[in-house]
Amino acid sequence: MTLVNRYLFRETFSSILLIMLALLAIFSFFDLIQELENLGKGSYTLSRIFVFVLLSAPGHVYEVVPVAVLIGALYALAQTSRNSELVVMQASGMSILRIGKPLLWAGILFGILTFVVGELVTPVSEKTAQRLRIKATHSIVAQEFRSGFWVKDANTFVNVRQVKPDAELLDINIYRFNQNFELTGIDHAKSGRYNGKHWLLKEIRQTTLSQNKVVTKFYPENIWVSLIKPELLNVLLVVPEATSLYSYIQHLTENKQKTSRYEIALWSKLIYPIASAVMIVLALPFGFVQQRAGGVGAKIFTGIILGILFQVLNRVFVHLGLLNDWSAMFSTIVPTILFLLTGLLMLHGISRR
Repeated sequence: MTLVNRYLFRETFSSILLIMLALLAIFSFFDLIQELENLGKGSYTLSRIFVFVLLSAPGHVYEVVPVAVLIGALYALAQTSRNSELVVMQASGMSILRIGKPLLWAGILFGILTFVVGELVTPVSEKTAQRLRIKATHSIVAQEFRSGFWVKDANTFVNVRQVKPDAELLDINIYRFNQNFELTGIDHAKSGRYNGKHWLLKEIRQTTLSQNKVVTKFYPENIWVSLIKPELLNVLLVVPEATSLYSYIQHLTENKQKTSRYEIALWSKLIYPIASAVMIVLALPFGFVQQRAGGVGAKIFTGIILGILFQVLNRVFVHLGLLNDWSAMFSTIVPTILFLLTGLLMLHGISRR
């Protein structure tokens, strides 16, 4: 890497990092304001709120990094343009493509950072944060319905009224069906814990239905073998984008349940790192527009508007994909493709001048 390339890479990387930290700080501030409403509930003290906000910060990386890359690249280009450094580089024979190469590497690096943090750090930190909050406020995990959480497991339907942060299940109803989907029995357990291989249920009332009679038996405890694992229950603690999705999608597919929401979340995870490189392509033309007259503030404002537009388009296409049963890949990749084509067209127009 030449001296000029190192200089451009350093300036771009530092600008993106600064913007990313600033955006994370803003998101964390809003989280803090929201959590202050729960101050004093149970043992949810101010120190626990700060820990919760700190643990929640990695969860914003997917949303923040593409916008930070766009604004940071625009800022770095505006600075070099204002100092006439881009003019000197072009006059010395450097093409736009060569100037953009170190910037692209910076974008790719932040894309890798997004993927690593999103896959390795966010699931752990987000679950820890939610468990801390739930325990401190003496709450239970959010439920999908008033009747509790419902899961289909092979030929059984499972209803769990409450799920504790440590994945303990309370007030469990297991409805057993035969191959013709005729109800053959209902099991009710007061609680259940996973011991690494299977669930251990306590205080079970087992009701077996047949054509001639109904038999009810009571057990102090019993083993329940199920495909449901505590990892699958993580989706109750965090939003889909912040958890491990592949195994949960497999579970839903095996039980012939709708997976669109989680497939879109999985594809979003894969597309967002690519979006960081696309943002560099989009930002690059702005460095060569009105090099002497263009202000830094105006280009940063442009970056903010484009970043907001990118996020809005992402949300719109996700919801449209859910409503219209579009392909998960199509629903997530369209905004990124649109921004890439826009950047390439602008670069083509500037290179022809």
